[in-house]
Formats: sequence, structure tokens, C-alpha cells
Amino acid sequence: MERLNEEQIKQELEQLPKWKRLDEKWIARKYHFKNFLAGVRFVDQIAEYAESKQHHPFISIDYKAVTLKITSWRAKGLTDLDFEMVNHFDVLYEKAEK
Repeated sequence: MERLNEEQIKQELEQLPKWKRLDEKWIARKYHFKNFLAGVRFVDQIAEYAESKQHHPFISIDYKAVTLKITSWRAKGLTDLDFEMVNHFDVLYEKAEK
């Protein structure tokens, strides 16, 4: 798993306008739900998917908002896998109870 260069990261983020770059290693997005349990159900789906990929985001549940942050530790930055994961997270959110 190779770290992406700046141009590759910029291209990926252009396709994901709701994801924000926090620094050279991290991207994050906040998702909003109608209630706490809808957010928790979303997190359960994220956890199942992350476990299947053996690549885990940081997850924060703040009442009706869920924030996901991701990076690739071994690559010391962002990789194709990170962007594959966040695209799937967004698909799960589109199907989620909001």
C-alpha cells in the first residue's frame, strides 16, 4: 500500500466534496442523523465494513452526528484504500436512516 502524492490526493478529494483534509495524513467527514440510534446503526455498518477490510477509521459519535477520520498508518498518509473506504462510507450513508 503506497502513500498517494499531493496531486493524487487533490484529485480524489475533488470527487468527495464533503470530505475535508485535516493535514497531510488525515481526511474526515461529519454525517448527520435524525436521532442518536440512527447514527449508531450507521456506525455498526461502518465497523462491519472496516473489519472486513482490516482498515479502521477513527469514529466519534456526538449525539446525532458521526465523524469519521481515516489514514493509513503503515503508509504514513493517505492511500487508495482510504479513498475506497470513504466512498463506501458515503454509499452506506446514502442508504442510512436520516
